[in-house]
Amino acid sequence: MTSGTRPTLEAVAERAGVSRATVSRVVNGGAGVREALAEKVRVAVEELGYVPNHAARTLVTRRNGAVAVIIAEPEFRIFSDPFFEQQIRGISRELTAHDAQLVLLWVEGPGDHERIARYLGGGHVDGALAFSLHTDDQLPEIVRRAQVPTVFGGRPGWTPIGDSTVPYVDCDNRGGARDAVRHLRSLGRRTIAHITGPGDQTSSLDRLDGYRDELPEAGPELVAEGAFTEESGARAMAELLRRRPDLDAVFAASDVMASGALRVLREHGRRVPEDVALVGFDDMLQVAEATDPPLTTVRQDIEGMGRLMVRLLMGILDGTGVPQPVITTTELVRRHSA
Repeated sequence: MTSGTRPTLEAVAERAGVSRATVSRVVNGGAGVREALAEKVRVAVEELGYVPNHAARTLVTRRNGAVAVIIAEPEFRIFSDPFFEQQIRGISRELTAHDAQLVLLWVEGPGDHERIARYLGGGHVDGALAFSLHTDDQLPEIVRRAQVPTVFGGRPGWTPIGDSTVPYVDCDNRGGARDAVRHLRSLGRRTIAHITGPGDQTSSLDRLDGYRDELPEAGPELVAEGAFTEESGARAMAELLRRRPDLDAVFAASDVMASGALRVLREHGRRVPEDVALVGFDDMLQVAEATDPPLTTVRQDIEGMGRLMVRLLMGILDGTGVPQPVITTTELVRRHSA
């Protein structure tokens, strides 16, 4: 072969001593090739440095080898919030294991929905993973119109609890919240406040429901809304202290908001956990172990959930999986804040 010439399928077949059709089946992941022959093909591919022609492969397999990861948040949230870092890491690693490319899309403003719709409708990806949705989000309708197989991260707001027809991956938000409040009550705390996430996201609503399951008598003055950011947690904590200076415990719906709450408690001269016990949600180590004191929190396997989203989508694309929800367990991780 001439130096600089891209190796062909025929060259691989000649090197391996097999037919062109056999090489094509091995390269494209087809079945029906004996392992001994498949290994010869793989060796020849490695020796020649053969790279499949993407356009030709797409025609044969009707797959692009790419998956859109759509996050319904602006760019600054995606690249500053460790939750998204962990979720994308899990997704990326699992897509790599399936020899698929990640295409990251996000929603900076209303005009981005049209851009995403055009991209998905152009047939550039085999499927989509969409998460951090809000109740009035256009993304579900966009992926439906584009007829792109999609797995959602988090229970979609239009899906009734128990609906088994929409594929999504979520953790047991409500059960994890109940565990957090039970722990605070077991410590003898009696005035337990809650910092929620945004009111238009199901994870926030489910965690609020878990709080109310354990404390049905808690008044509205003990609940303040945040936005899953450190500053919103700080603002909510200041508001709660203004309303109920006698509070002795706080359950925050995320570790990031809990870190903001901790800062405000310290500014107000409240010791944690002596005066106010504090529990978060997520167990993101770069947050939970960096606070002083380290944060007691509810663990959800964020990276693992990203991997599960990919596996669920790949099963749908291959026809080997059933579109259905997957709910993962949570675990209370005790440190020093409560």
